[in-house]
Order: sequence, then C-alpha cells, then structure tokens
Amino acid sequence: MIFAGLLTLVFLLSWALTLGLRHYALSKRLMDIPNERSSHTVATPRGGGVAIVATFLLALPVLYGLELLDLATFCALSGSGLLVAIIGFADDHGHIAARWRLLGHFCAAIWALCWLDGLAPVAVFGSVVDFGWIGNLLAVVYLVWMLNLYNFMDGIDGLASAEALCACLGSALIYMISGHAEPLWGALLLSGAVAGFLCWNYPPARIFMGDAGSGFLGMALGILSLGAAIVAPDLLWSWVILLGVFVVDSTWTLCRRLLNGDKVYQAHRSHAYQYASRHFQSHKTVTLAVVAINLLWLLPCALLVALGVVSGITGLIIAYAPLLWLAAKFGAGTRETA
Repeated sequence: MIFAGLLTLVFLLSWALTLGLRHYALSKRLMDIPNERSSHTVATPRGGGVAIVATFLLALPVLYGLELLDLATFCALSGSGLLVAIIGFADDHGHIAARWRLLGHFCAAIWALCWLDGLAPVAVFGSVVDFGWIGNLLAVVYLVWMLNLYNFMDGIDGLASAEALCACLGSALIYMISGHAEPLWGALLLSGAVAGFLCWNYPPARIFMGDAGSGFLGMALGILSLGAAIVAPDLLWSWVILLGVFVVDSTWTLCRRLLNGDKVYQAHRSHAYQYASRHFQSHKTVTLAVVAINLLWLLPCALLVALGVVSGITGLIIAYAPLLWLAAKFGAGTRETA
C-alpha cells in the first residue's frame, strides 16, 4: 500500500511539474522550432523531460528507505542520472560541444558501473560467462550508447515516453512471472514518472522531452537492465529485447550512415520511425505501432528468455529479425530524396 501511494504521488507530481514546465518554456520562449531536419510542423515547448528526472530522483530515496532498492542501484541511478540530466539541461538551453557531452556521458557510465561492481556474469547459450574487464568496458559503451540512442529516437510525439513505459512495465511483469521481485520496484517507479509526462507528450504533443529527459531515460533504463543481470543473468537479455525497437532502428541507421559516408554527428531524419511517420503522415500511428510491437512481439520473446525456454542470444535473434526487416523496409539510414 505504501508503494502504491508513492507511485500515485510520483505520477501526479510528474503530471503537474510537466504542466509547470510547459508554462515556463512558453514564457521563456524555449521552443523547438520546426526546420528541414524536424519531424514536427508546429513550434512546441521543450524541456518537459525534467519532470521525469525530478520526480524519479526525488522518489528514489523513499524507495531506498522502504528497503525496496539496494544501495548500489540507488547510487548508480541517482548519481549517473543527475549528471546526464544536468548535461542535457545545459545543452537544451545553450549548445555544449559534442566532445564535452560525450566525456560527461562516459563519466556517468563509469560512475554507475563502479557502484554496480561492473558487468555481472552473462548467460551465453546455457552457460554463465564472466567477461571480466572486457565486460566492464562493453558495459560502459552500452550505457553511453543507450543514452545517445534515446536522444536519437526522441523525434516524434510520444515515442520515447511510450517505449520507456513499455520497457518498464514489461520488465515488471517479467519479474513477477519469473519470481524475481528485487528489481521490480525501480522499474515501476520510473514508469510512474514517465506516465505523468506522457499525458502531455502524447500525440499531438503539447511539450517535448528535451535532451535532459531523453538522455536520463536512456541511462536509467541501461542501469536498470544491468542491475537486473545481477539478479539473474537471463534478465539482461530480456531487457535488451524489450528495448529492441530503439536499439535496432538507431544502430541500423548509424551503421548505414557510416557506410554512406554521412556525417553521423549532424542532425538528420533518416531513422525508420521518421520515414514511417512521414509515410503514414501521423506520429500517433507510428507511436501506437511501436507500442503494439512491444506488447505483442517483444514482451513474449523477452518472457520466454527470462523463463529459460530459449537462450538469450536465440531469443534476441528471433525478436530482432522482424525489426531488422522493418528498418530495411523503411530505408533507415538512407539519404532523403528531394
């Protein structure tokens, strides 16, 4: 009952704070103005993701005090999340050079890995493998990539919020079914903060998330997934499957642009979801389609892995196969024709 009250409070506070941030952005003219690289056509306030950051970080000490969150995860989430959010907030209000942003992102990832004691042993085709320092290095890169891919994928109304909500609630369901209650509460708490913001970000969006929110979400989801691997090695694979839409679209697009010789650090709108939103002429259609893919395809695949029905790598290949087909079908990473 106490947690239910906390979750309700987090949702309501996130909702109210997003409303307040919308008024603040309008008064300060902090607007996302449409340009040739945008997927929207109407000037919209930005920076609403600060509501997710603030409510989640304020509620984390309560969760820790209730003994529903261990100290390592608490420190990893609060320290890394706060640093990433500050960098994103500063970038939202005035440009920060990419090299300094990336340095900050790596510092945040290393902080998290230090508290989590590195990458936990990973299940590989029925065996549990400890990759040692190589695994720790890969985990740092994984967190930085999760952070940045979330920034890349936050380009149409409601998409980043809906993906986070699906991943958090999906993982919570998997924890309950598989009998692993320890990591449940952090995922549910984050879902409450995201849901309050989504009320204002659902298509047509009345406020955008901004880099502070999207970067924070990417880092938080990455940390939650690595924390779940400590509880059970297969759970990391389940998380990566649940986040498949974002992982496949962003990674495919980046690789394709590199092969094309494009400047990957420049803004563009060549992700599969962006091509799809222009094809269907609707942000809502694409966002709801992503929700459907998460619930009807990725969640069952992730659950089968968590229950040990299929191995993590096998489940990942099965889950990602149609996503790769969709990325190719919509021409992710290809240059736009005039």
